[in-house]
Amino acid sequence: MTAPPPTIVPGTQASQRLAQVGLVINALLAVVKLVAGILGNAYALVADAIESATDMIGSLVVWSGLRIASRDPDERYPFGYGRAEALAGAVVAALMLGAAAGIAIEAVREIRTPHHAPAPWTLAVLGLVIVVKELLAKKVLHASERTGSVAASADGWHHRADAITSAAAFVGITVAIVGGPGWEPADDWAALVAAAVIVVNGTLLLRTALGDLMDRAPAPVIHDAVTTAALETEGVRAIEKLKIRKTGTAYYVDIHVQADPAMSLHEAHILSGRVKTSIRRQIPAAAGVLIHMEPYEPQ
Repeated sequence: MTAPPPTIVPGTQASQRLAQVGLVINALLAVVKLVAGILGNAYALVADAIESATDMIGSLVVWSGLRIASRDPDERYPFGYGRAEALAGAVVAALMLGAAAGIAIEAVREIRTPHHAPAPWTLAVLGLVIVVKELLAKKVLHASERTGSVAASADGWHHRADAITSAAAFVGITVAIVGGPGWEPADDWAALVAAAVIVVNGTLLLRTALGDLMDRAPAPVIHDAVTTAALETEGVRAIEKLKIRKTGTAYYVDIHVQADPAMSLHEAHILSGRVKTSIRRQIPAAAGVLIHMEPYEPQ
């Protein structure tokens, strides 16, 4: 039995609102972490502030990308503006990689430079940041699963990367405080580890975004759902070809359906309409379904 397809719904309004919320939260957290890092002698916290700053830019990029992607198709862009959503995801992933490089370079410099141990109160700041960012990441990632938005997914993982850097900073600062003299660079090493985690997540997100921009085939479950919907439509004998591409949060289906050769052109037209309805019922995010009717020729 074919597994049911994921519930992917069209529309980006929810993702846009979350991007706006993320923009405000990131701005506030960036200021708080930067001030706390400087006053508390904690470079891991300063690195965390840099990550929040890129998160802020990332949320702005995602918001803009989703706004453009939500425009209706027109004469200049008959397939819509959905690619703006994948492009925004690629930009956010690139920002993550850039931030990771900056954090790593500065962390190495701090490791080689003697400095005071971080202040214990910086741990309270980090604890608050971890909770806020993880909650925000979960909400954004949940929205991306419902809409299939690459940009929203990138934004969610960007928030989670910030939570990871904060957790690494928490561990590093704790080690520096508990270890005492000689352990001051522990928070800098934590920033270096966090940078490596960000590089991995950023690379994965970039590959996903570039795949959508290059019309990579969607997940097999989507292909199977379309095939099942077409074959279960009364009058359909077989399927010869099926191509699906993802544009933003929408899918465009190009399918060749075989039916009774004796069927009239009018009847074939009606059957193609039923197939299209069946596919859209199975995949609500199917913005376009092109049906090619062909005579059934048993092998």
